[in-house]
Amino acid sequence: MTQISDRTILFADLRGSTGLFETLGNAEATSVVTHCVSALGPPVERHGGHVVKTLGDGLMAVFDAPAQALQSALQMHEVLASIVQRGSERGASTGLRSLRLQVALSRGEVVEMAGDCFGDAVNVAARLLDHAGDNETLITAPVLAGLTRAQKPMFRSLDQLVLRGRVEPVQVYVYGGRRNGDSAATQFGEVAPASEPDAIRLEWLQLNLVFASRQMPVVLGRSPQAHYCVDDSRVSRSHARLDWHGGSFQLSDLSYNGTYVRFADGEIVSLRRGNCLLHGTGAIGLGGSPADPSSACVRFEVLRYGDTETQPLV
Repeated sequence: MTQISDRTILFADLRGSTGLFETLGNAEATSVVTHCVSALGPPVERHGGHVVKTLGDGLMAVFDAPAQALQSALQMHEVLASIVQRGSERGASTGLRSLRLQVALSRGEVVEMAGDCFGDAVNVAARLLDHAGDNETLITAPVLAGLTRAQKPMFRSLDQLVLRGRVEPVQVYVYGGRRNGDSAATQFGEVAPASEPDAIRLEWLQLNLVFASRQMPVVLGRSPQAHYCVDDSRVSRSHARLDWHGGSFQLSDLSYNGTYVRFADGEIVSLRRGNCLLHGTGAIGLGGSPADPSSACVRFEVLRYGDTETQPLV
């Protein structure tokens, strides 16, 4: 039977599961991943949702209401955090301790057929996972509109993001209480103000732009819609994202080829769907290490007290 209705779609994915197979071996890693994914199911059912299918190291679920889907997502984060904590107390491997969860929610018209779901809302939620950081929950504007008055202030705007395989950008919001353990909620649609009007300078070839903290987030990528466009074959359309968190600029990798950061002391940090704080001066390698002369390398400089003119975001 085919049914068409407005539904809220949830995708959840374990990050760091690949490392488990390297450290634990196939059999034990499969058991751990299966246990973690299975533990994410009860929060779905508990809040009136239905698990459509599991996807290896993740799952897809459908809900009638956005508020129920959000409650389920937040409980999923708590469930995984509890599993990781118990494992750490029992001396679990570094692979288990590094497990993180990313969740994406979208809402719209969905076609339910033969036990599966299809439609633009499904595609948007699946692609939105590409932009989620560690322990991060991202939602679209229709989901936000369906939340309760108490839930809406928990989110802040990430502006419009270009999703893989989709022409039109999507307005996206991030749950402020889960990212990097920062439980301070920010106002709906706004970025929390910084104590100083800090800025960051980005320079690649002849493209030299300065962005203030209030202009975050800034997406670096090959897409013409990216705030900072780097036209190179190894750079993803939306490759990395700069955010302003607690008085610092944070760089998150969103790509398939990886993002690398070389600081002034020569240390190179590899971000594979991870993030790090930027300070001082250095270089950001998009799709390749800054040590590789052929990689697209964006020089950065963190500026203080807003002493330079900033560029408007298109």
